[in-house]
Amino acid sequence: MRNFIFISPAFPGNYENFCVALKANGINVLGIGDTSYDSLTPCLKSTLTEYYRVENMEDYDAMFRAVAFLSFRHGKIDWLESNNEYWLEQDARLREDFHITTGLQPKDMALIKYKSKMKAGYEKAHIPAARFHLVRNFESACDFIKEVGYPVIVKPDSGVGASDTWKIKDEKDLKSFFCNLPSVPYIMEEFVPGEICSYDAIVNSKGAVLFETGNISPISIMDCVNNHESIHFYIVDQLAEDLRACGRACLKSFHVRSRFVHLEFFRLTQDHPHLGKKGQIVGLEVNMRPSGGPTPDMINYAYSANCYQYYADMIVYDRLRHKRKATPCFCAFVGRWKGVPYTHSHWDIIRTFEHELKTAEQLPEVLAHGMGNYIYLAKLESHEEMDRFFTYALETVKEKEEEPPEEKNTVRKEASKCTQKNSAGTASV
Repeated sequence: MRNFIFISPAFPGNYENFCVALKANGINVLGIGDTSYDSLTPCLKSTLTEYYRVENMEDYDAMFRAVAFLSFRHGKIDWLESNNEYWLEQDARLREDFHITTGLQPKDMALIKYKSKMKAGYEKAHIPAARFHLVRNFESACDFIKEVGYPVIVKPDSGVGASDTWKIKDEKDLKSFFCNLPSVPYIMEEFVPGEICSYDAIVNSKGAVLFETGNISPISIMDCVNNHESIHFYIVDQLAEDLRACGRACLKSFHVRSRFVHLEFFRLTQDHPHLGKKGQIVGLEVNMRPSGGPTPDMINYAYSANCYQYYADMIVYDRLRHKRKATPCFCAFVGRWKGVPYTHSHWDIIRTFEHELKTAEQLPEVLAHGMGNYIYLAKLESHEEMDRFFTYALETVKEKEEEPPEEKNTVRKEASKCTQKNSAGTASV
């Protein structure tokens, strides 16, 4: 029996499903985390052969001792993984120190952790990417903006999701940014007028794709997080062929092996003089871990599948032994904020979409910042059903009062056309 150390198996909560699937495939699953053993769910307790609690997971010496203890107790560790962006570098360092060769090593980190370094991977894959500038001082930033124009996007060169990402619209915003310049390295990029779409895949040790899908975010997650705008995105039923081609090209250029990955792209919503014509796929960033939040569960709903089990199949067999049987459909996510005057209440949504809803819950504050205070997942058979769900769940009282009915209908029809166009001609964040 092979030994797999899962880092932080209790957080996020749905990650215990990876451990369950690994054990089902005959793996000896060991856990290291900062959650107390008594706080683990009964399911996770029954799945883990042993759990080692550390006080602070950022204390490398403590993590080293934990791995050493489990290695002493159970023998050589074959796999060590968190599937979490925040711990990727530490995971790699632990692998190197314990001679675990089945995952990323410290030498692999620069290309996949630093947004500025990712540009080389996109170039190798022949995928355009936004021009960028590593933030040093106000003068050099002004020179870059003279080249690309306002607005520009600033974000940590090594960061997670949309956190600490800002749009700078004018010189006033630029001066404000430099007055509060963060201590971590920042990258500045030209603004890309596009819809965010992703390529999500489970890849085996030879680089072969075992499973692939994607999601589309019609509005910027950055704006949603920073401005508390309502969040919505969806898992596609079919992956557009051009997105599939770009995703697979990135798998090769970034040397992806034995991983569940989430690669993000823009699809241009208008012509761009540097990046290409409307509809062109543009590289955004690569994430060598599954898409965050409830996205793995959304993939399961949309595909009547179990991507946790697919991951475990990849680990143990290097191929899928559990395959889906149903025809894929859509799974839509809506995140709503407290204090926003939505037309329809939480219970209205539950009553209206009782047959489609898979999740309708209030999140704890620690998770709400990037997702909304209330989240809803719905499995929907068509674009029309999905448009209706989004409209119903996101409409606000102010919007209903101020927007003329005929204008609202036009906007919705155009949004529906845009959504359909993005999935048109396909064969699946």
